[in-house]
Amino acid sequence: MNAFADSAQDPSSAVQVVLENSLSNDQPSASSLGVHPVETPTVDTRFYSFGHSGDRPPSLCIAVIGATGELARSKVFPALFALFYSGFLPENVGIFGYSRKPLTDEDLRKLIAETLTCRVDHNEKCGDKLNDFLGRTYHINARHDNKEGMRTLNSRMESIEGNHEANRIFYLSVPQEALSDVSSCLADFAQTQKGWNRIIIEKPFGFDAASSRQLTSSLLSKFEEKQIYRIDHLLGKDLIENLTVLRFSNLVFEPLWSRTYIRNVQVILSEDCGIESRRRYFDGYGIIRDVVHSHILQTIALFAMEPPVSLDGEDIRNEKVKVLKSIRKLELGDVVLGQHKVNPSVMHGEYLTSLTPTFFAAALYIDNARWDGVPFLIKAGMGLIKHRVEIRIQFNHVPGNIYRERIGHNIDLTTNELILRDAPGEAIFLKINNKVPGLGLQLDASELNLLYRDKYNVEVPDSYEHLLLDVVDGDAHLFLRSDELEAAWELLTPVLHEIDEQTVSPELYEFGGRGPVGAYYLGAKHGVRWADD
Repeated sequence: MNAFADSAQDPSSAVQVVLENSLSNDQPSASSLGVHPVETPTVDTRFYSFGHSGDRPPSLCIAVIGATGELARSKVFPALFALFYSGFLPENVGIFGYSRKPLTDEDLRKLIAETLTCRVDHNEKCGDKLNDFLGRTYHINARHDNKEGMRTLNSRMESIEGNHEANRIFYLSVPQEALSDVSSCLADFAQTQKGWNRIIIEKPFGFDAASSRQLTSSLLSKFEEKQIYRIDHLLGKDLIENLTVLRFSNLVFEPLWSRTYIRNVQVILSEDCGIESRRRYFDGYGIIRDVVHSHILQTIALFAMEPPVSLDGEDIRNEKVKVLKSIRKLELGDVVLGQHKVNPSVMHGEYLTSLTPTFFAAALYIDNARWDGVPFLIKAGMGLIKHRVEIRIQFNHVPGNIYRERIGHNIDLTTNELILRDAPGEAIFLKINNKVPGLGLQLDASELNLLYRDKYNVEVPDSYEHLLLDVVDGDAHLFLRSDELEAAWELLTPVLHEIDEQTVSPELYEFGGRGPVGAYYLGAKHGVRWADD
């Protein structure tokens, strides 16, 4: 595998692996968001120089390594443009695309302009902003040697930075196999000596515990931990940030956040699409490496952690890693694997050629004083009945409930429940019991709800915007630190090895259904009623 996002034989093939590093493409279409594509303007192609005034702020150069790949074009560049439009990037910013394709600056500008849009609230002077952004965008032809390519990148950056303080961000949109070579050459030949350097790498950060340790060792031989930002776009959702806000800023919830009041927690990530266009990726990675080891385990860590000393990224990560290290060893009896059948709506559909799962469910336990005995049930799958991303907290029953006779025989139906939902539609729900209006005394379970679309008349930014801004600001709390990564892989690697050695097989389930039947037996085993049961 070449150490680029674009291979010499097929300039777009290698990046396809990186493109598919998410459970699904959750980017809505421009039309569905009400955004308006902008025709490629006539770009002022002057080479920007940031000048040499003594009081100017530090410049910022952002390099996208693998710039012609689908991920970079559809996610990274649009997110950078949205931040530039909103004023979150400094005026003296330079954007560099690095690839093996023989493109000019103008060629790259035309390529990425096809994917840039202005949101509904970004229409004012959209064309001017786009023109300004593209005018600050340059292409570096890496040819066939990363060492020379990085030297060229460094030279181009220096030519517009001047002799003043300068900071750099490098987004490595490259396949996992290429990370070590690309990052090593970058460290040796493209880092600035006049400010800070930060690198962003895409999940899955290895294939198991051993390969992850090897990659981490390679990175830490060239960079400090504080320079490394391991990105998972699903962690940039408002749902994730709301976990800590809801708990730590509301007195009504913080005292309840323990085994004393919480009966179980469910983390659900289901997709209604299949793997038709992602077979090559899933045959190599599967759903565990794709979303479980980072997104789902990070969600649990943020949910279950002790109050951090502050909102500083390191303080939060210190608490998260304690949770991850406290998770009980995962037994195969508490795991359900599945693989969806052919999508009947896709002509010439085929099964995966391996036992790689497209569905994963498990029961986790955190062995500490706060969460002892509370099951954390996780479920992630593709080809299911509906798209759903949510966290459900089910509370214990009221001891000695005097209304028990009014509730009926199934008291589980009246369990108090807090639901944080990202899809379909961002919302927060609180399920409570109340009296039905009228004569007599009849109880009903109702939901107090906060629907974002009704409360806030704003368009929710894409998660890449959120996370890229965090990198600019140096806020690392939503990015995995090396010890967090190690703890997550230690938990999942035994299961992955069982799958790789074919000692366990996934249960086939119908496309568009509710997933493997085994998931419901798993819930019953741990006394949990799944939200969609």
